Amino acid sequence: MNALVRLLAPDGAVWTLSPGDLIGRMATAALPIDDGRISEAHALVSLRAGELKLLGLRGVFAVDGKPCKELTLRPGLWVELAPGLGLEVLDVELPEQMLALQGAELPQQVLVGACSIMAAPRLCIVGRYQGDAAAHVWNNGVHWRLRIAGSAACDVAAGDRFVVAGHELCAVAVPVGGAGPARTEVNAAFAPPLRIVAGFDTVHIHQLGEAHRAPVTLDGISARIISELVALHGPAAWELLAGEIWRDETDRPRLRQRWDVSLARLRGKLRASGIRPDLVRAGGTGQVELLLYQGDVVDDRT
Repeated sequence: MNALVRLLAPDGAVWTLSPGDLIGRMATAALPIDDGRISEAHALVSLRAGELKLLGLRGVFAVDGKPCKELTLRPGLWVELAPGLGLEVLDVELPEQMLALQGAELPQQVLVGACSIMAAPRLCIVGRYQGDAAAHVWNNGVHWRLRIAGSAACDVAAGDRFVVAGHELCAVAVPVGGAGPARTEVNAAFAPPLRIVAGFDTVHIHQLGEAHRAPVTLDGISARIISELVALHGPAAWELLAGEIWRDETDRPRLRQRWDVSLARLRGKLRASGIRPDLVRAGGTGQVELLLYQGDVVDDRT
């Protein structure tokens, strides 16, 4: 119950990527490509309305000589990231169903790769391994596995119920066609106004006028970027923002690397959730700002 794509890299290595994985020149990318023509966070694998897609982040790619910012991944496709440098799609796995977790205090969330269930400051699932989490969930290629803090790991499947830090959760099967957002681009002229609730470690983005849609929740570094901008009440230099987030980082090139990758991930999350990615705007002078449109509201709880 996991969506996967297998890609043949330029060096002949085969990589298996899941939704949310980044392709870029940084060693921290899920598929690192050591070439100066490739952006730090070049592209993102995303699950959209039952299809695996490749989305351009800080870079573009081409298929049959035609540049594009988004494509549906299919076996046999050759994606050119730079002239003469590309990836071949070997295989795409799309199960009929994917596993999701839900609870009274947790909206349904599809599991991808390795996830952490956090109990504080609120119950949420983050799409990465975090050591201090109340529980961890991951896919070993055969089964989904669950380890609640202080307990041994066990298999988890649809219908299973368990308790994490006093919260009862249930695993459910979600049709793959209903997993992932259907929208791929957000036109600001038609996008609903936003209410942004910033609380440093978490940010909730509500799309006003669309009560049926659950708020988009950001955690970790993505939430910190938006919260720092809210707390500063205006544009700021990227170095100031990055210095506040990574206070122990004194190497400027490394700080810039971490900033670029994190900003690309944030924009990828916004785009994948149907939120306009220009909400966090970086100008050519190194200034970063929260770009608000008429009707947008900011609730500063930092």
